[in-house]
Amino acid sequence: MDCRLYQKGLIILFVVILSQLTGQAQNAENQRWRDSLTYLNQQIATQPWSTDLHLRKANANLQLKQWQYAVDEYSLVLQKEPRNPAALFYRAYANTHLRHFDLSRNDLNDLLTYLPNHFEARLSLAIILQQLGRKQDALDQLNQTVQMHPDSAVAYAARANVERQMKHDDAALYDWERAEQLSPRDPFYVVSHVDLLLVLERRTEARRVLDAAVRRGIPKGMLLEWYEKCKR
Repeated sequence: MDCRLYQKGLIILFVVILSQLTGQAQNAENQRWRDSLTYLNQQIATQPWSTDLHLRKANANLQLKQWQYAVDEYSLVLQKEPRNPAALFYRAYANTHLRHFDLSRNDLNDLLTYLPNHFEARLSLAIILQQLGRKQDALDQLNQTVQMHPDSAVAYAARANVERQMKHDDAALYDWERAEQLSPRDPFYVVSHVDLLLVLERRTEARRVLDAAVRRGIPKGMLLEWYEKCKR
């Protein structure tokens, strides 16, 4: 299993019938967002400036994956309110989809200047820095995130991901273990921990991690692939 938490995310598998139903539901949801966008455009055209309306319109653009339109809308908000946190964060998000990583980084840096404890912004900045090949800077951001949010399993997992890429294996093992402690029933942290142990040829230890996860209530069936790997 790929441990790149933020680059790939979680993969959800559906049977064919459920996939068809999901596709139909998504089409209906998209139509609702298009209808919402039409309504918001009408409101914006007939009313004085409203930050709320423009933020709602930008959100509809995001939901429809209209990334450049969203960027343009958030830029209008930021012309009026340069420190608007929602506009800064979500413009960075939209620019990331456009692969404008430098622009995303700039918005996140600005946001963190005003709101240094913004959890999602700091995590997002670390991802952007990774994309820009600045792994040490990404690690520095994640060190700060862990210090500010020591009870966040996501923060430890994100740092473990960067540490593994940088071959800081002992540090990554520690962080995967902390993520497991903070979120003991999340199988993702378990298999990421086990993956690294297997790379390091520490199969007995990997088996102990799996057994402990089963005792905590994670279904063994979800871990069978990694149990098999421990036997090789």
